Amino acid sequence: MAATFHLQIVTVDGLEFEGDVQRLTFRSTHGDLAILARHINYCTPVGMGTARVLLEDGTERTAACIGGMCSMMDNECRLLPTTWEWSEEIDLERAEEARKRAEEILRENKLSEETRIRTEAKLYRALVRIGSARK
Repeated sequence: MAATFHLQIVTVDGLEFEGDVQRLTFRSTHGDLAILARHINYCTPVGMGTARVLLEDGTERTAACIGGMCSMMDNECRLLPTTWEWSEEIDLERAEEARKRAEEILRENKLSEETRIRTEAKLYRALVRIGSARK
């Protein structure tokens, strides 16, 4: 059996996951990252993307993971994402509607800089959810 480490995933809504896992992969603000057992002590901001949790029994779960922080200290990992949605729980229809709304707004020519930035972020979040739900 592969080496494992303890993982906690905690959002503002509470504990999303706690248990021993073989691997955690997610997008940091610096690029994609994989955490394995006995990883060096590490702390990084979390970006936007699909996260993968390889469970102790070898099964994999995926989730939309957006923002937050991750730390690995003494073989214990704590992921504190701003948004965490397990792929099987994502409402794909709602995410598609959010994507369409954001694309419509971005087609307008006279957007303020703030509106454009906020709408692009909404579009990217919708695309992350859609991509995670389809994996």
